[in-house]
Amino acid sequence: MKYSDSLSLSIGETIDTCGGQAATAAVGGISSLESLRIHLQRAIELEHSTIPPYLCALYSIREGHNAEAIEVLSSVMVEEMLHLTLAANLLNAVGGQPRLDAPAMLPNYPHPLPHGDRSFEISLLRFGQEALETFLKIEQPSAEDAPPEGDNYRTIGQFYEAIKQGFQEVSAILGEESVFCGNPARQVTEQHFYSSNGRTIAVNSLQTALAALNEIVEQGEGANHVQVWDGDSDVFHPERDQVAHYYRFQELKLRRRYRRGDTPRSGPTGEPISIDWDAILPMKPNPRVSDYLPGNPVRVAQEEFNRSYCRLLQFLEQAFTGSPRTLEKAIGTMYSLKSQAQALMQMQINDGFATAGPTFEYVAPAERAVGTRSNFEEAKSRS
Repeated sequence: MKYSDSLSLSIGETIDTCGGQAATAAVGGISSLESLRIHLQRAIELEHSTIPPYLCALYSIREGHNAEAIEVLSSVMVEEMLHLTLAANLLNAVGGQPRLDAPAMLPNYPHPLPHGDRSFEISLLRFGQEALETFLKIEQPSAEDAPPEGDNYRTIGQFYEAIKQGFQEVSAILGEESVFCGNPARQVTEQHFYSSNGRTIAVNSLQTALAALNEIVEQGEGANHVQVWDGDSDVFHPERDQVAHYYRFQELKLRRRYRRGDTPRSGPTGEPISIDWDAILPMKPNPRVSDYLPGNPVRVAQEEFNRSYCRLLQFLEQAFTGSPRTLEKAIGTMYSLKSQAQALMQMQINDGFATAGPTFEYVAPAERAVGTRSNFEEAKSRS
């Protein structure tokens, strides 16, 4: 199989070096190999867009409290990283160039899901009922008869259905060899990223592409539109079957677990879940660096967090564009962000009740060397 290293001009725009052929039939809004690449880059943006709000909710829970909520948010986070990896594998398989270290990956909050329904916006929120309602909307299952929607999609499942049909149609027109023209060395495998919460699938054919897409959708909304289960075991409780993201968040909302025999219609009927709403750090919604003057301890800490987070994006882009082993460094950076985020959430702001929080704003590569860890520690000590 031939391969190419398509050069990215900007997010959603690539140079076609797979032979210049294009499919003309439009299915689910995807009408050509180039359109397929654009939508797969959007899938990367979509999968990443869920990470900052989930991180804020997770890190706002005080240490030693709400273990079940922490387990849900942590497991979902690991799976979102898997979905991000699978989306990059899909784009690499068709000769695209994954872009993560770019301003478009970190739009200002609140904002809609990338290229999705503009009437729904995501905010950075502490863990609570409002955050859970947002997460349920993000992971909402699509109806069984919902049409594919490549743009302005109402559910993530409809977006991926459009991509799935796009793969099938473009492969039928061009042939799989022309579609799956990417460099196989760019595929991230379980050697580089192992997750007991699902499979890291190397994509090199229509069959493996569809398997990767099914993995993403089933972990988010459940299997076959009618099950709450995603086909995996609970990573924290291996004796239990795992429910999909939507139903994990519903368990927290309704404070009860699903058990065998439960369905989307029945709701959860298993063991009760306890949540201590007083054990949540009162992070200000949608914090911004611009809320504070230069040199303010909160701003200094937020700027340091943003530099660290953008280094994470840099490592992820390197991992997905030819250096898969860099993924270990990216995962390590993500875990190191926890102490920075939680320190911010301990810093009181002017109203005397709410605390600061991470802002997830883009920092250009040339500006990431500004400031040091000691600056951050100094800001914490002065807060």
